[in-house]
Amino acid sequence: MSRIGKKAIAIPGGVEVKLTSDLIEVKGPKGSLSTAIHPKIVYAVEGNQVEVTRADESRSAREQHGLRRTLLANCIEGVTKGFAKELEVIGVGYKVQVQGTKVVLTVGYSHPVEYDLPQGIAAKAEGNKLTISGIDKQLVGEVAAQIRRVRPPEPFKGKGIKYAAEHIRRKAGKSGGKK
Repeated sequence: MSRIGKKAIAIPGGVEVKLTSDLIEVKGPKGSLSTAIHPKIVYAVEGNQVEVTRADESRSAREQHGLRRTLLANCIEGVTKGFAKELEVIGVGYKVQVQGTKVVLTVGYSHPVEYDLPQGIAAKAEGNKLTISGIDKQLVGEVAAQIRRVRPPEPFKGKGIKYAAEHIRRKAGKSGGKK
């Protein structure tokens, strides 16, 4: 049995969970999100918690059990706290600016790279740090990954855009191996 799937999801105050035939809608102080229902998974809202169980013991039900519980838990956490990813821009002359719904990156190309933020995502730049935040965990992660792809960190000097908690494995240069 899925260890994650067995855990009940607590519904904090101010959050409303509504089950429909094909969606679970979650409304909270930061907004509303929805996630799809899988036909082999049974959802039960009891008081201030949600139980996620399997309809049967088939392989597809076992595969989906922990996943669907985690997706619902992410929706509930997103509408209460929200999610954030922090990126760092490292390099001489590299900088990041936020202009309305655009992130402007100056990262060593002949032109500044402009990235339009999708609906529901906010960005904040402080020096060489860029914080991407929103209520949808998947969308926050995808936007951060797309911005990182503009100039991934290179292994020799470490220049580029990296996650704040990411460790870049460094390589010795041309003369590093000679002795």
